[in-house]
Amino acid sequence: MRLKAILGATVVASVLLVSFDVGTAHAQIPPFVARDNNWDVVSNVTLGIGVGTVALMPRVYYSSPDATVGWKARYHISSLAPAMTLTGLTLLVDGPIRNAMQAPKQGCSVEDTTAQLPDSGCESFGGPSTHAFASWSATGAGIGTFLVDTIKYSNGHFNIPSFVGNVGVPVAASFMTSIARSADGSGLGPEDTKQVLQGALPGFAIGALIGVGYAMLQEPDCGYGNYLVCW
Repeated sequence: MRLKAILGATVVASVLLVSFDVGTAHAQIPPFVARDNNWDVVSNVTLGIGVGTVALMPRVYYSSPDATVGWKARYHISSLAPAMTLTGLTLLVDGPIRNAMQAPKQGCSVEDTTAQLPDSGCESFGGPSTHAFASWSATGAGIGTFLVDTIKYSNGHFNIPSFVGNVGVPVAASFMTSIARSADGSGLGPEDTKQVLQGALPGFAIGALIGVGYAMLQEPDCGYGNYLVCW
């Protein structure tokens, strides 16, 4: 009887120990949030299209009567200044601002995100959306530049290629980027609608201010000869 009691106690203790270990192991397993990687790829592609179109679009203006009348296109090296400014602001959003706001993605908690466990779906915070900020800030800059070049330097003459490059394509690409970042396909999207708006609205406002300010300070004409690239 004594031997049976000892064996019974040993079995019970072993079961309890195994149950405790299993429970502890389950508690340590990181949460896995299924996300739709296809929408992530789409957002990267449309972001590149929108930002690249604005960056590669020359300044288009209608030449004044004291020169050869007609449409002119010029690439200004000084356009690197607003481009680098927006790039720096995007990196600021992607790092310090997102980490300070600590807005977790759908299905994640702050603790899950700060742990930064690989393949958990919670490796980084979601808001403000860096993709939305980058795409809409470029769109804002393109629209601001287009308006100044059209109203101030072209005396209201409307140029279709300039509109397409500075407004049409960037706006369409930005909307597609925003939709892709918050899309819910086979799994959760990279971010949610609120986090996308947190990046898109400030991004557009800041980009528009930078685009208007740069275009007002930098005339589209080179000022020396009929060169395509201005230094």
